[in-house]
This record gives sequence, C-alpha cells and structure tokens, in this order.
Amino acid sequence: MRLFHRKKTVQPIPEPFTAQDIKTEASTCTGERTIGFYDRGSHRLRYAELVRSEQDIRDFYAKYGVELDEECLQRLMKE
Repeated sequence: MRLFHRKKTVQPIPEPFTAQDIKTEASTCTGERTIGFYDRGSHRLRYAELVRSEQDIRDFYAKYGVELDEECLQRLMKE
C-alpha cells in the first residue's frame, strides 16, 4: 500500500515545439548536461532540466507523453 502515491500527469508539449525538438546539451566547462526543447530561433534550450542519468531522460520524455526508444536514448546520451 502506497500512502503518498502521486498520479503522474502528462503535460502537453509547449507550443511551437514538437517531440523532434528535444535535445541535450553539455557544458564545455563543467560537463553538466541538460535536456529540453531546442529553439532554432534563439539557438537555446527551452524548458531545460538537469540530466544526471539515463533515467532523467526517460522521465523527461514521460513527463510530456513522448515515447522513447533505445536508439534515441543512446543518441541523446552521446550528444
């Protein structure tokens, strides 16, 4: 029995982004990795979150209700 179980709600993907706009970036100084929606106009990540492991990437995709396959996961880990 779970006392503090929260039902996960799927958030809509922010406008004007799509699932194909999800990218990861790494800092050249610290190596810190982030994931978010890539804005081609400003060349920045929007709605960015810190990535510490593969599970963080899986959680980001689940948060927006996007399916993640292993090939895509490996590509994001190498970016």
